[in-house]
Amino acid sequence: MTVEGLPARKAALALLSGVLTKRKPLEAELPQLKALPPRDAAFARALASQTLRHLGALEAVLRKFLAKPLKPHKSGAAMEILLLGACELLVLQTPAHAAVDAANRLAAADDKAVHFKPLVNAVLRKMASDGARVLSSLDRERLSTPDWLYQRWIAQYGPAVARQIARAHQNEAPLDITLKQAGATQPESTALFGLSRRVTQEERVETLPGFAEGAWWVQDAAATLPALLLGDVRDKAVIDLCAAPGGKTLQLAAAGGRVTAVEKQASRIARITENLARTGLAATLAESDARDFEGTAPLVLIDAPCTATGTIRRHPELPWIKGAADVTQMAAQAYEILESGARMVTPGGKLVFAVCSLEREEGEEQIAAFLGEHPDFARDPIKADEVFGNEGWITREGELRTLPFYIEGGMDGFFAARLKRSETS
Repeated sequence: MTVEGLPARKAALALLSGVLTKRKPLEAELPQLKALPPRDAAFARALASQTLRHLGALEAVLRKFLAKPLKPHKSGAAMEILLLGACELLVLQTPAHAAVDAANRLAAADDKAVHFKPLVNAVLRKMASDGARVLSSLDRERLSTPDWLYQRWIAQYGPAVARQIARAHQNEAPLDITLKQAGATQPESTALFGLSRRVTQEERVETLPGFAEGAWWVQDAAATLPALLLGDVRDKAVIDLCAAPGGKTLQLAAAGGRVTAVEKQASRIARITENLARTGLAATLAESDARDFEGTAPLVLIDAPCTATGTIRRHPELPWIKGAADVTQMAAQAYEILESGARMVTPGGKLVFAVCSLEREEGEEQIAAFLGEHPDFARDPIKADEVFGNEGWITREGELRTLPFYIEGGMDGFFAARLKRSETS
């Protein structure tokens, strides 16, 4: 890309700045790409995403070429421009002349960064000739995980597993789908487990075979497991709390459950509605905070709000916009939802609590605390055959714990526990 790629790079700069300066999720910034042609939008997203995925390492390389740190109030977007240029040169391996020229043009268009254009030009030219050598000398995996998170993983899983998690996050998550039923129309893909498949066909999702007719939906393979832990749901009432984006609702409906999907955001309810219509499945939708919903069922599924550190492969900005305080805050909110969901379970019924977080405070410690306060519930241990023979995914307590480096190509990090309510509650 030469000058023709400038609109895409401007969009990538806006995305990156939105994440790093406003601490907003990348997904929240993506609507601004709608004005771009599909190819430019895809490039902008890829450039911003890859810069965030390798942010720590790219910052470390830049420090080798910068005499002193830039002050944002004086330099404007100069640092973000340098990061994008470094990503183009060292990760995407864009030809040096195109990457450097684009960075110069971005700097020229910024009221403050324009004064640093000579610096941007000089740094990226040096990086074009020597940046790859510097990058190869660094601990790229470790640098791309901030200390607050990496030290937690060492404490929770040990240094070897923490390293494997960080390594898995260096790679973008593949596209996984869930079939509505066995033998459904599908794109070129490989089987994972159950009705999960990993797509190998490189096209936009909405153009893939079977999408328009509702034969499948996008869902990470690990995200399918919590719903499966409810067992046979055919003709049974199921409450799905915090239901968006809706994959578990679709799973349960496809399996014959009488599903009530509870979600507090109208925009997210609309997304579930669209997917139900596309797939021809039915569920009752309730716009409500899970803590306020009134209802009972023998089966309740909670996919609780969390820091989502198990999804960093697909959300590489998460380590840089969250901190340890977010873990505490999200755990407290999720515990309230867990207690509310427990009240909805009829005597003898089952509750599955899940989070896509790697943090024990949001998973294992939640369940331990809950059981200590609710003697009418007990663990219903998960068995290996319920997770397709993967015994290593089950903890000593009989709970599910997946990590991002499990299976070839990876999967989301999930925790799930199944609890049973006593008959005499």
